[in-house]
Amino acid sequence: MKTNLLKGLSLTAIFTILSVSFALGQISTQSSGARNIQPDNAGEAKVNQITADAGIYFKQGLLLLNDSRRSMARDQFDKSIEVFLMSNVNVKNNGKLSSCYNQLIETIFRIEFPSAQKPQIKDLAVTCSWNIDNQLAENVGRFSQPIPRTNPTATASPETTLINSVASIENAGYQQSGFTKIEFNYQGDALAEPPPELTQEEVAKVETPEGREVYEKITYAVKSGSLGFSFRMHPMVQQYLGYYQGRGRKTMEVGLYRSGMFMRLARRIFREEGLPENIAWLGQVESAWLPKAHSWAAASGLWQFIPGTGSRYGLRQNGYVDERNSFEKATRASAQYLKFLANRYGGNWELGMAAYNCGEGNVDKAIRKAGVSDFWAAYPYLPRETRNYVPNILATILIANNPTGYGFGHVRPAPALQYEILRVPSSTSLVTIAQLSDTSVEYIRYLNPEFRSNTTPPEPYNVRVPQGRGDAVAAVMRKMPSAGRNATVATVMKGETVQNIANRQGVAVEQVQIVGNKAVVQGNGVKNTSYNRPTNSTPAASKARVQFVTTKAGDTILKIAGRLGRAPAEIANLNGINDINAPLSAGRQIKY
Repeated sequence: MKTNLLKGLSLTAIFTILSVSFALGQISTQSSGARNIQPDNAGEAKVNQITADAGIYFKQGLLLLNDSRRSMARDQFDKSIEVFLMSNVNVKNNGKLSSCYNQLIETIFRIEFPSAQKPQIKDLAVTCSWNIDNQLAENVGRFSQPIPRTNPTATASPETTLINSVASIENAGYQQSGFTKIEFNYQGDALAEPPPELTQEEVAKVETPEGREVYEKITYAVKSGSLGFSFRMHPMVQQYLGYYQGRGRKTMEVGLYRSGMFMRLARRIFREEGLPENIAWLGQVESAWLPKAHSWAAASGLWQFIPGTGSRYGLRQNGYVDERNSFEKATRASAQYLKFLANRYGGNWELGMAAYNCGEGNVDKAIRKAGVSDFWAAYPYLPRETRNYVPNILATILIANNPTGYGFGHVRPAPALQYEILRVPSSTSLVTIAQLSDTSVEYIRYLNPEFRSNTTPPEPYNVRVPQGRGDAVAAVMRKMPSAGRNATVATVMKGETVQNIANRQGVAVEQVQIVGNKAVVQGNGVKNTSYNRPTNSTPAASKARVQFVTTKAGDTILKIAGRLGRAPAEIANLNGINDINAPLSAGRQIKY
């Protein structure tokens, strides 16, 4: 695991709802089964139009990315995906659409998160019958290269080497990888960065009479077994204690606060795997308890698994999920890996933690040079960042076990995350789950950082929902119609009728089904709809006289209808407009 964090980027694509059948959602690990999906008989012309429209947005995204306009490129890539999802065509069961759509997802993912596997833009163009210039594809390819690691010099200190590496990467422009600028958080909240070079004053404190007294007390506490594991005390550990009590105080305070969200889970899993619970504080140094933390070395998640080690411990990484960001799966994988490493080095936790940072090969090589299986003996032969990594973790563990004694008694850890686990069928929309949970899709995404999009994988999968909402969500999902995954969900307010809901959603009454206190609205094609109850509980009366409203910049039929309290479909039909989300030119007169 590498410990130099970048500020995590959220996934770009706002993937909404695949128009495939919906099936039974169940709590925890109860079985769920999807209903059979009928083949979609979309005509060839319609299929060609869908792929052509998606290609226009995708190509525009490439052009914007080539011009370093990353945020705007992201929006265009979103739209290319939405063309498929809002088409009302069964994408999954149409061979051409399915191939184009799946390859598009993978390509956008490879562009956003640079790795050794480059995005296959030319292959995508062939699959989707798009005309994309070869030079443009090659130019975008340079944005999709992994950030290179700068080799440390032989003479520089570990901390100086880190700073110089960051500076060289920034000067080379590699922080521009992906859709948005990646910024190094060297002195920010993230604890995954080793502290900067210790000052002479911080080092000297260890040699004072007070410092030696503290050293002896710590040594005694470690030998007594009060921490649940043993290690050999060293002046560097005490130096990091001094750093966190001084310049690094804010860093430690933030870490101790964030630990409350995940430490209960981590302690339980580490205990179940037979590890000392205090070893779980490694997560604070690795990620600062940021679930989607990313490093320059392609490490990700609370436990900063690199892709290879993540796969080795069963953490899947594909276009749908990155399970290195999962709370439970990644924590258990981390515990299993640490247990393996500790056993490899005869129960020596310092060597095990060192190998977690730089790999078994580097530790084995250092031990051979030292001639003894001891961290402090092997210390001079270890990679520079690893030399600071282990004493940093040991200092964090000491502070976490005696926060008052080290001046952090005022920090109250955050409440543990509370959620329930809902097993849903394949390709379920997180937007629908959020609506059923009476929460935002952003919060569902926060509870499920492993999802790369707003759609679950094409297989039954566990989703976290807010505490106390699992049964209610499952109850509605059981009764949703077969096309439920392409539905908008609205809350039925007191006194509302099916006709009221149909009017404000801009659909026919036949497209609305009431399930409990929720209304399932089929196929309205609306991406952003207000689900608040209208002012009047009955449909607005038709106007005897046609009136006009002048459009503003950025207006759509949907926005205008929301301002007027009218049904979008009614205004669209009156003005001969098919797409209620299409931008309208400013100053246009719209009838209503």
